[in-house]
Amino acid sequence: MSSTDAPTPGTGPEPRKPAGAGRDVFRTALRDVAILLAGLAVLGVGIGALVAGVAGVWGALLGVALAAIFSLTTVWTMYRTAESSPTTMAAAVMGGWLAKMVVLVVALAVLRGMDFYDVPVFATVLLVGAVGSALVDYRAVTRARIPYVDPDAS
Repeated sequence: MSSTDAPTPGTGPEPRKPAGAGRDVFRTALRDVAILLAGLAVLGVGIGALVAGVAGVWGALLGVALAAIFSLTTVWTMYRTAESSPTTMAAAVMGGWLAKMVVLVVALAVLRGMDFYDVPVFATVLLVGAVGSALVDYRAVTRARIPYVDPDAS
């Protein structure tokens, strides 16, 4: 090995910045929530079919769909804005939350008079999906290894 082959100090891999660590948390949360919702869809459809037949299947599918809209959009928005300023991230999350409320109100208004789905199965699956995704998000954040300070900021 000649002297020109030796690595130059400071040219190694860049240390991971806090935003990258934050993105890892959101990526983990997205994956885990997707797995939770897929499992919930399988269980919900199976149990819904046993409890209420085809109406139970539709109730479970609608419940999982609304739970996915609620849980995945928030984490996805945070993932996409992880490298933005806190103000930008907060605005994006708040705007996403407002949009989700509009979607929820419209969906419930449209579904209100319909009888092709079972309401108790729908409500149960939606509740389990929403609470379960919040717990998965909590677990992802508490297990994350995110530095409290930015080592590059001097």
